Amino acid sequence: MLKIDDVTMQFGGVVAVNGFTAQIDEGQIVGLIGPNGAGKTTVFNVITGVYSPTKGRILYGPDLNEDITGKRSDQITNLGICRTFQNIRLFKELSVMDNVFIGNHLRLKSGLLSSLLRLPHYRKEEAEAYEKASYLLKKVGLYEEREEKAYSLPYGMQRRLEIARALATEPKLLLLDEPAAGMNPQETQDLMEFIVEIKDEFNLTIFLIEHHMDFVMGICEHIYVLDHGMMISQGNPSQVQTDQRVIEAYLGVE
Repeated sequence: MLKIDDVTMQFGGVVAVNGFTAQIDEGQIVGLIGPNGAGKTTVFNVITGVYSPTKGRILYGPDLNEDITGKRSDQITNLGICRTFQNIRLFKELSVMDNVFIGNHLRLKSGLLSSLLRLPHYRKEEAEAYEKASYLLKKVGLYEEREEKAYSLPYGMQRRLEIARALATEPKLLLLDEPAAGMNPQETQDLMEFIVEIKDEFNLTIFLIEHHMDFVMGICEHIYVLDHGMMISQGNPSQVQTDQRVIEAYLGVE
């Protein structure tokens, strides 16, 4: 589904990511971990078109036949890649329902004139979008809060709303940047179950960054480890957990 091929991202004299290579197969949940400042979010920003890599390329699709290197973020989202953010980015003054509506905007076909005149085609699309948003809010347990302002939701619910908005874009590959950040143990456990559930229901491939090790080890089939922009380990959870280089990156060396 995704191949990151020898990607380097340099900002002036600072190399944030150095020759990173990874492959994510369709239907997998794959983790990207590493200490703070390791370059994890930079990798996500390169995948989603925030940055164009200094070197390397990003290939996407079931046959890896789509080169998305340097494409704009909207073009990448249109191809079926969507993300959430480390710091929640909701439209906080809008309602819960409107936040999901905005996610669905990408898939609407009606133009400006149709919407201004509220032509039949636009009204039909609007009704379908409302039905889709309602379904997604039910899936994430937020339908009863649909008229509430996004800022009024507790932290864990805001995380779920951000995921619902991402799902509204109809992604094939979902990137989650620290989805369990700030959650208590019960919320974290619920989120793990929720991610597995939406992966199966929406036929998703999921690539996630997370510092919560129990979360990562409990949900990911394969894990890549970055330190100072370079990959130092990869493998299944048990291989990564026992890798001395990973232990030293997190705990240091005497």
